[in-house]
Amino acid sequence: MIDQTNESTPACLDVQDVVKRAIELNDYSYLLEKVPYSQFIGMSVARFGDEMVFRLPAKDDNIGNPILPAIHGGVIAGFMEMSAIVQLMVFMQAKKVPKIVDFSIDYLRAGLHQDTFAECKITRQGRRVANVSMNCWQTNRKQLIATARAHFLLD
Repeated sequence: MIDQTNESTPACLDVQDVVKRAIELNDYSYLLEKVPYSQFIGMSVARFGDEMVFRLPAKDDNIGNPILPAIHGGVIAGFMEMSAIVQLMVFMQAKKVPKIVDFSIDYLRAGLHQDTFAECKITRQGRRVANVSMNCWQTNRKQLIATARAHFLLD
């Protein structure tokens, strides 16, 4: 996630400042730039009011089955998990990166080699735990390729 302990950087990143700046600029690429995995898979995000839509572009490095070709299941799961973390950080204006407690994914159909999208819904359960459900699709929001649920420990 966001490296808070790397003393070789000029100034250690404060998660709250990164989130605050991303919100102020309405540019979440600033937040995603701080996460090496999101850069590796090519993830991006757009916010529309209270909704965030995450995008995983068609990228050869993300292919797991070259015969179909289809996106690797681990890439889809990582994309969905990262989407939930970013959404939690933004909407709860996190001071720390949420820690995952559990993650469960259901693959519904092959994720073909094309742009993939995800959206998250947060249900907060108390002060310390958040429950997030995620949906992932490609060409049609009603034809999901995967759904997931996760619990995160907050602050």
